Amino acid sequence: MSFFNKMLASIGVGSAKVDTKLEKSSYVAGELLRGEVEIYGGNVDQQIDAIYLTLYTTYIKEVDDKKYTSKAPIEKFKVSEPFTISANETKIIPFSFHLPVDLPITVGRTKVWVATELDIRSGVDSTDKDYIEIRPSKIASRIFDEIQSLGFRLREAECEQASYKYRSKYPFIQEFEFVPVGGTFRGRLDELEIVFVSQSESSVDVIMQVDRKARGLVGFLAEALDADETHVRMTISQSDLHNLGEILRQTIARYA
Repeated sequence: MSFFNKMLASIGVGSAKVDTKLEKSSYVAGELLRGEVEIYGGNVDQQIDAIYLTLYTTYIKEVDDKKYTSKAPIEKFKVSEPFTISANETKIIPFSFHLPVDLPITVGRTKVWVATELDIRSGVDSTDKDYIEIRPSKIASRIFDEIQSLGFRLREAECEQASYKYRSKYPFIQEFEFVPVGGTFRGRLDELEIVFVSQSESSVDVIMQVDRKARGLVGFLAEALDADETHVRMTISQSDLHNLGEILRQTIARYA
């Protein structure tokens, strides 16, 4: 029977299982994530080589003019050394790690999750998936607040395949598209797009695409040639937060 159980476990029947339990389901980018990995022994003793937690996100990828949803790993964490899980035994392994501060925000169709992989020697690996909500970092959150105060409303947010101009360390970038619904930029701009190229705890590199409103034939031709678009790259640090609204207003006004 023991040999039969080992044979079944090698193909995943009666093998060890894993279940990750997070402290909570909503986090700010850069926050400390805590939780426990529970491992439940199967019908036989098994050697576990490692437990890995990997952060994933979804993004829109385009191939041959067709768009589809893909997934990308963001960061991988090893949370255990090799150990043996006995038959019917339960082990609990606590863990903690800081989420990347440039983790995509879960807005629109963008999803982020923690995937757990139990690396079983001579067996079928066990996996688990836990979705989490990601809110913007402190600096990114202030930028969104000030953009809204200037009369803009978020129309769309999407993780898309990164183009060469962004030089992202990931295969995707997250783009936020705003439209002016009030304030001084209504009637002057069609939209304002924001991409966070890189982020740290102390600063954020931002690319803003300012799309001017087309007017008459000249405006129509400019729009057709993308001449009505201006890309502005800027760095916003903690020291800028006290005057951030005015910095953004002046920058946008310069190209509106």
